[in-house]
Amino acid sequence: MLNRTKLWIAAITVAITVAIAVATGGGNTALAAAPRGPCGDSLTQGIPARAGDAPGGQAFAEQIRGLSDEERETQIRRALRAGNIPNFLRQLVPIRLQSPLLDGKLVDIIVCAAPDYLAIGSDDDFLLMPMRLATALATASEYGFTLPTTQLVDAIYAQAAVHFVPQPLPAGKEMRSTDYSLRHNDLIAAQRAALGVSLGALIAGDKKDLVLTNRLQDHLDRVAIYGWHTADGKPIQSLSTVHGWRYADYSHGARLISTQVFIDGKPRSIFEIMQDSRLAGALSKEGVVSNIIWLIKNLNTPAQATIAAIVPIL
Repeated sequence: MLNRTKLWIAAITVAITVAIAVATGGGNTALAAAPRGPCGDSLTQGIPARAGDAPGGQAFAEQIRGLSDEERETQIRRALRAGNIPNFLRQLVPIRLQSPLLDGKLVDIIVCAAPDYLAIGSDDDFLLMPMRLATALATASEYGFTLPTTQLVDAIYAQAAVHFVPQPLPAGKEMRSTDYSLRHNDLIAAQRAALGVSLGALIAGDKKDLVLTNRLQDHLDRVAIYGWHTADGKPIQSLSTVHGWRYADYSHGARLISTQVFIDGKPRSIFEIMQDSRLAGALSKEGVVSNIIWLIKNLNTPAQATIAAIVPIL
């Protein structure tokens, strides 16, 4: 728990960040959920229903406090596999893109994204949960989702109902701790409340994204992170694959992206579009994301073997 000095510092930080957000157009009152268009409930049917006795975010944080990295990651994955996520994350938001074809025709593309990052708990008590890339990929795949590219992260920021002001915490070994995750979660919650942002509104700027990139093709032992945009629309974190696959800290978030997209209103697989040289540029700055299914499968392999050897995943 924060002492009085840390609480005072946190309160000042929130006040400053909210003032900046209001000054930059993020202070509209009652920012509500965006129209969902084709991104209906059918796309989230793969997410298990949350059990009535599932722990809230604060209780879950206490459960994983003091665990080893491997044990904590296993508990995170177990909770997510059981559907212990807040309801508002099941309400997808359309991200609208366009792609020009060779004949100059514009193709309309709608990608369906979660309004915020993966969290554990209920609407009333949730913890935005940092996790390893492999855990995020495994969870997304089981739900019928994937993770964004840097292009999609930029598009989500551009189309977000409100831009949160990034709130970095001091660097150090505690960055990977549960305490840091809780501290950062509290700062985000305070900024959300001060800005009057309703659950389900598309927000950005609160976390860095775990992303998919061709850079990982030759670095299956790494994690790719990107984003945490500031008010000028520029990311604090450029695309990075510096950290190993075990790494996760308080600033990381995993945003669910539906594997079903809509091209001129017709459903298509996002993986099919990522392999289409005519359309891939709308979803990825790198153009075609090579062997995307193979990449996702193999990024997940070392983590599954390591975690299962320590704490069996039920």
